[in-house]
Amino acid sequence: MRTEGTVTRLDRVFARLDREPHRPAHIDVPRMSRHRLVLFSAILAFYLAIVWAVVTTSWLVRLDWQVMFFRPYQQWPQIHAFLDYYVVLGQRGPTAVMIASWLGWRAWRQHTLRPLLVLATSLLLLNVTVGAAKYGMGRLGPHYATVIGSNEMWRGGDIFPSGHTANAVMTWGILAYLASTPRARRWLSALSAVTALGVGLTTVYLGTHWLSDVLLGWAAGLLNLLALPWFEPLIARTENWLFALRDRLRDRYGRGVPMPAPELTGGAPGLLKPRAPAPEEAPATREAVGASRSLRPPAFHHAAAPHTTRGERAPVTPAGSRRPPHSDRVPHSTTTAARP
Repeated sequence: MRTEGTVTRLDRVFARLDREPHRPAHIDVPRMSRHRLVLFSAILAFYLAIVWAVVTTSWLVRLDWQVMFFRPYQQWPQIHAFLDYYVVLGQRGPTAVMIASWLGWRAWRQHTLRPLLVLATSLLLLNVTVGAAKYGMGRLGPHYATVIGSNEMWRGGDIFPSGHTANAVMTWGILAYLASTPRARRWLSALSAVTALGVGLTTVYLGTHWLSDVLLGWAAGLLNLLALPWFEPLIARTENWLFALRDRLRDRYGRGVPMPAPELTGGAPGLLKPRAPAPEEAPATREAVGASRSLRPPAFHHAAAPHTTRGERAPVTPAGSRRPPHSDRVPHSTTTAARP
């Protein structure tokens, strides 16, 4: 038999599923620390180096063509069906729905809108930065390449950087960014890194992206993820504004004025007792009660009658027959003729 003090792992799981009574006082909000700023600068330099290597048609472009002619989807056709489904983990629509469902539950549980606002900010930031780079450089993909050995830049394409890869880094990295404990942050960071790495290599396997597209997609996703602490003050102001708007709408169109609850004065648990009047107001209350009682009309009561038992009561019988009168019938008292 389990004692009251023993807490099992299942108890911890159910405790995590319950809604907290109030918003946690100390929610870990990442800051733009020096370490994060140095990492952001290094990845930005890597991003610019990849763009420069592709624009100048360097060795990286030659490597792109070698991988394309290798055709990995023909070398390992047995995993083609699985990777067709695995690459969905980098599509913006399905992943946004999955992550939003999880973060919506967390927002409800912790009485805060921050998880959903962080997700919305990350998706908006990713669409603006990656979308602008895609349509600004206009690179064609491997299936639409025209000149062997060229970088295929500014020809109306939209695959540089890889949107699947950047979205996988950003969307799954949000889970690590919003983790509540350092241990969970480490595990989720490793999981999101492996997922984003697999999505990027899958696009190269399927032939939909150059290898340099995937490298730039990883850098773009990390840059957006590391830049989120700069938007935390705006997210906090937006959350406060939304809660204030909710309170105003609730006061205007929602519930009425709540009735005051009766006070507990002790006694048995859960037993409500009326509040005793103050000493100074007790005489006035008694006078008012007495005056109200004197204004009432006197009640009239019947005189008391002697009680008789059931056997002494006289039965009440109707005066006359209960049958309706009939003109064709003959009374029993008259004599009738003898029957033949």
